[in-house]
Amino acid sequence: MNSNTPDVSPSPAEALAEALAAGTVVLDGGMSNQLESAGHDLSDELWSARLLAERPEAVTEAHLAYFTAGANVAITASYQATFEGFAKRGIDRAEAARLLTLSVELAREAARRAHGEGIVRPLWVAASVGPYGAMLADGSEYRGRYGLGVDELERFHRPRLEVLAAAAPDVLALETIPDTDEATALLRAVRGLGVPTWLSYTVDGDRTRAGQPLEEAFAPAADADEVIAVGVNCCAPEDVERAVETAARVTGKPVVVYPNSGEAWDAEARAWAGRSSFTAEQVKTWRDAGARLIGGCCRVGPEAITSIARTLGAA
Repeated sequence: MNSNTPDVSPSPAEALAEALAAGTVVLDGGMSNQLESAGHDLSDELWSARLLAERPEAVTEAHLAYFTAGANVAITASYQATFEGFAKRGIDRAEAARLLTLSVELAREAARRAHGEGIVRPLWVAASVGPYGAMLADGSEYRGRYGLGVDELERFHRPRLEVLAAAAPDVLALETIPDTDEATALLRAVRGLGVPTWLSYTVDGDRTRAGQPLEEAFAPAADADEVIAVGVNCCAPEDVERAVETAARVTGKPVVVYPNSGEAWDAEARAWAGRSSFTAEQVKTWRDAGARLIGGCCRVGPEAITSIARTLGAA
């Protein structure tokens, strides 16, 4: 081949879009439960983001475990990582920006190691952007309605979005969003960043955690060019099917779903309670309803991701 022939292969983001058009893509599972199972204490307000500073190799190992299990996409350990949250721990903005960038680099390193260990399927990195309530560390991401307006929320999110986008992830994961005001703020904040985005609400039944109907919540994503998928995460598995149908109908876009195990989070005790209701067989129903990015959130580990990949024929 002539060395001057331009490279016409798709970019990773374009390849992801093509994969979604062709079928399903497997997401990873919960970062926190994987780190805890490896013996790491996540009782701090920074949650898994603390390990970006203290044990970055543990984050890489967690990502690698999910790639090995069958995931195509690693979601970075930046959900709880904000300038404001780091500042509470005495970490200045320059170091906070470095840690946000590192979250993407660690997922990339895991993908490189996975390929080096013989995994040949495409692997992508999604930079996690959690809601304002995640920074508060008081469970308010499951309530929303923080008393802040859309403009204030946009100002909160934009600086870290700029840092994460500059780290060149394949997609930005706007995840566990509890209400439409914050979704609107995030959709404004991602404009012009040049990175594809998915928008994922946490829901209760057929409404956001703040109580808005899902038809209303999903609608803004329909006209957002940056958004390549819309859906739900960190909700009960039983709430997924109806949400998938609504998201597909309202937006006409691929749907992303990654519920938790079905257990409930006790913010005061900072612990999960109840029993798991997540089964890999459920993903067939979600796929048939329009889901294209499918994985798990809190309390869903590598074993479940392997089952999802096998069920979808993606492993």
